[in-house]
This record gives sequence, C-alpha cells and structure tokens, in this order.
Amino acid sequence: MRFENAYFIIGSAYAGKSTMIRLLAEKYSGIHCEENYHDRFFPDLDKEEFPYLNYTRELEDWHDFIRRSPEEYEAWVDGVSKECEKLELQILEELSVQKGPIFVDTCISAETLKEVAVPGHVLVMLADPEISVRRFFERPDREKQFLY
Repeated sequence: MRFENAYFIIGSAYAGKSTMIRLLAEKYSGIHCEENYHDRFFPDLDKEEFPYLNYTRELEDWHDFIRRSPEEYEAWVDGVSKECEKLELQILEELSVQKGPIFVDTCISAETLKEVAVPGHVLVMLADPEISVRRFFERPDREKQFLY
C-alpha cells in the first residue's frame, strides 16, 4: 500500500521533527501524527504479538532494564522498532481514507518508507548526537522517565 497523502519525517532525537510535523499540520490543515502516536494502543497490546513493547510492563525497577547484555538490548531495540512500525502502518491505513494531508513523525524504517511513501514525501532530520546524549532525560516518554 502506498500512502499518497502522507508526509513522513524520520531522524534523530532533538532534530526538530515533532515541531516540523506540528507546524506543517497546522499550516496545511492536515492530520498530525506526533511522535509515539501508536502509544494509544499500548494498554491493550497482546503480550504474545508485541513482546518487546510489553517488556517494560513487567519490570520492577530500572535495574532489570540495564542488566541486559548488549545483545539482549539490541534485540529489544530492533524488536520495539518493528512492533512500532507495525502499529503505525495500521494507523496510517485507517487514516489514509480521509481527505487531506497526513504529517507523520515516525519510527517507520527508511526501507519500509521506500515501499509505502510517495517519492519526495520523506524528510530525514538529524541533530548533533551530543545534543541527544545531554538532553535524553528531558523527554516525558514513559520509558525515559522510568529509567530516570
């Protein structure tokens, strides 16, 4: 499926993706899919189908999170990305029947976007990596605040 009326921004933290998506949606009276727009499904996610997104539900404290091996952590990051992508594509399929543009701050991989996005509808925004490291815990994300 191609999302003809969707515009995607991917990239690193603190690059301005969320701000850009919000401003574009306002300017063009479009649908605004902000960062982590798939979170609305979180309370009802099946643990078998979405094991990586459900991982933090079972943790007692941050020690369990950081005690994983690098291989376990990498598998979790990759798994979360794939599960988020699956949810986001489902949401976009529902939204795409509506008229007007959809502006998406997304975790969908560049490889998948090559298949589902119209050429010219994907923007990559990058910030200096040092900014992401210094400001990591300033974000209100549930996972970041759990670790903090």
